[in-house]
Amino acid sequence: MVLHCAVVGSGNIGSDLIAKIQRSPGLKAGLLVGIDAASPGLARAREAGIEATSGGVDALIERASEFDLVFEATSAGAHLLNAPRYRAAGLTALDLTPAAVGPFVVPAVNLDQVLSEANLNMVTCGGQATVPIVAAISAVTPVAYAEIVSTISSRAAGPGTRANIDEFTETTASALERVGGAARGKALIILNPADPPVIMRNTVFCAVDPTADEDRLRQAIADMTAVVATYVPGYRVTTDPLIEPGRGPGGTTKISVFLEVRGAGDYLPEYAGNLDIITAAAVATAEKLAPALTTGVSR
Repeated sequence: MVLHCAVVGSGNIGSDLIAKIQRSPGLKAGLLVGIDAASPGLARAREAGIEATSGGVDALIERASEFDLVFEATSAGAHLLNAPRYRAAGLTALDLTPAAVGPFVVPAVNLDQVLSEANLNMVTCGGQATVPIVAAISAVTPVAYAEIVSTISSRAAGPGTRANIDEFTETTASALERVGGAARGKALIILNPADPPVIMRNTVFCAVDPTADEDRLRQAIADMTAVVATYVPGYRVTTDPLIEPGRGPGGTTKISVFLEVRGAGDYLPEYAGNLDIITAAAVATAEKLAPALTTGVSR
């Protein structure tokens, strides 16, 4: 069965979602929703044969029975307003903003635990990149502290990203704890104006017990990297993890993991790995949700 999807938000993320949904055998892009009739994203969707409307969420709610799932690709503030309407209309929502209305989902870590939820939050781009690594480490040994730094090209930071910087840091730090398993988390984001644009890079620092088995830690990180790469092919660890006994706070072992995320180039340029990883994670989540949401009657 095919999951019929609507995408709300006709910017870069919405356009990349449309491209990825079109490639998925289990998903069908039925409607792109925007609020600006002159939006290039709406025009691109129509050129691709996908229905598009500038009527906003009102237009979607009027036709809610036609869809199984809505991808929210607007802003945290918009989703706070839209989420109750989706729920009332019986629509399952995948939220690509840092609004954190529903539980966090990172496909490589906790997707099976939240499949029954009607509103799932895709955390942030930095969260999708780094929470799996923290979770892998915490599966081997308790993580007393996790800190991540996400560096992205300023060209890949649109108005929504820039408006939600505070929400980004708060939501990512929370996910490091609630999904990654760290006792305490901290997140930073850097917008790099370099030209040519830089590829998304993430640094993960974890403080763990000095007795932790280094071989098991390295293997856990490698295994998790391979899992994430199944749905984000441009995701990789750039160097061997650096494990430094006694160099963390309070004499803990400090683990440093350096990541790169190269975009798939579906709609966004390859350097926009920050946007690509969250759209890829959202599509992977939708594909896993499909059996639970389809009714058995093809529309």
